[in-house]
Amino acid sequence: MVPAIDLIALVWFLVCWIGYTQYSSRRAGDRPCLSNTLDLYREDWMRTMLRRENRISDASVVGNLERNGAFFASSCLLILAGILTALGYTQEVMDVFSTLPFATETNRLLWELRLLVLLLVFVYAFFKFTWSMRMYNFVAVMIGGAPLPDDTKISPAGREAFARSAATVTNLAGDAFNLGLRSFYYAMAVVTWFIHPVLFMLVSTLVVFVLYRREFRSTALKTLRAGKVFEEPATARPDRKE
Repeated sequence: MVPAIDLIALVWFLVCWIGYTQYSSRRAGDRPCLSNTLDLYREDWMRTMLRRENRISDASVVGNLERNGAFFASSCLLILAGILTALGYTQEVMDVFSTLPFATETNRLLWELRLLVLLLVFVYAFFKFTWSMRMYNFVAVMIGGAPLPDDTKISPAGREAFARSAATVTNLAGDAFNLGLRSFYYAMAVVTWFIHPVLFMLVSTLVVFVLYRREFRSTALKTLRAGKVFEEPATARPDRKE
């Protein structure tokens, strides 16, 4: 049987993860944050790209962003392999963790549940990182097919529409990468579940606090907003799911 305290801790973890994801997505619609600030920078990037004849630098930036996603996706695969291996040596791993100070008594069912939750967190992260990689690939194709500055067949309105479309795809790729990266934070919380469920709940709450501070209150956000004259409010972010 799974103790009630562990089930409560798992529910609290899901509330923290899903709740903060929904909160940050909605909150980004009415106040400045890293996500909607970077959205506006990406729009400016695509408008500037259309004024350049040589887009090698733009393609290079997209390639670097795509490689970041590939690195984390590969890391997820290695971690998943390790978790699957641990599932095959459950008793041995339980014996090792039982020697840790403050570790609670556990049974095989609870231990495997903890490993399964950790496994699912990294599976989710893997899909987010690979989707981010694929969308950055779409952005590279759009840059390759972008109209040249001297192409008179494209109207200013058409160029603006293209820039916004390319920026939206780039924003979606960035959002997917951000969600994958957040999963690593939540995975750190799940690791503490192997020690004690109360610690699991505390660290889950701490992760939400850290993510909130970095997204809405960080020095990086203040610096990014100080470096740009906003012609439109941050609330002008298009609705989209994270």
